[in-house]
Amino acid sequence: MDQVIIGFAKVGNIGSAPLIEFILDERAEREDIDALVFGSGSKLTPKHATDIAEKVCEPKPNLIILTTPNASLPAPMKAMEKFKEKGIPAVVVSDSPAKRALEKIEELGMGYIIVESDAMIGARKEFLDTVEMSLFNADVIRVLSITGVFNILMNEIDGLVESIKKGKALNLPKIVVNSEVSVSAANFQNPYAKAKAAAAFEMAERVGKLSVEGCFKQKDWKQYTTTVATAHELIRTAAKLADEAREIEKSNDAVFRNPHSKDGTRSEKRKLMEKPK
Repeated sequence: MDQVIIGFAKVGNIGSAPLIEFILDERAEREDIDALVFGSGSKLTPKHATDIAEKVCEPKPNLIILTTPNASLPAPMKAMEKFKEKGIPAVVVSDSPAKRALEKIEELGMGYIIVESDAMIGARKEFLDTVEMSLFNADVIRVLSITGVFNILMNEIDGLVESIKKGKALNLPKIVVNSEVSVSAANFQNPYAKAKAAAAFEMAERVGKLSVEGCFKQKDWKQYTTTVATAHELIRTAAKLADEAREIEKSNDAVFRNPHSKDGTRSEKRKLMEKPK
């Protein structure tokens, strides 16, 4: 197969979603894949999910990647059921609450990558506005990038693309990404950089728990406003810590780079002033 068509279905938003198609083709040079992207914005209703699922299935992609918060909710389940009905292989990328649905996801024949550090936002009207939402997502993306989560997503999807190109049966991933799994994929050389990245991941995981507490469990508005503000301060600090980890690698001229070529193969380098091999 000359070109693999990947359909990206974005139902609601998580930190992994905004850049997931770009991590496969960071310079827009790949000729072996084409990305078709369909999204419901911030909406997470069964109707929105069904509509997006219909749209992404229509061009008959070779593979579907579904990004959604809490894949155990009715909306993402509707999308997954549609993918099964159409017989298109699919992988769901979701956050910690989705772990409640792993058995059901497997029953539907789908793969999954559950990212424990992909934290829920503090969605309370007394606190969250456009700027706060944007800053939170920027901080989450920095943590996911530096701690190795995007490397895992890239590796797994690239592997599926290669299998499709070669006509092989797909081995859909079944991965729960914790700090150990994530930081191993980040390829740090310096042990202090690795420790800082692991700490950033753990902090981001705690952010999600605080946001759930503030958004769904606490009723007093002053209490939940403080809780979600705490969560956002914590993800801001996690992003700074992740940045410190990368700065250590930069100071040692040892940042791991893994660029794609036009045919989808990847090369590697560490030193800034060397060619990828």
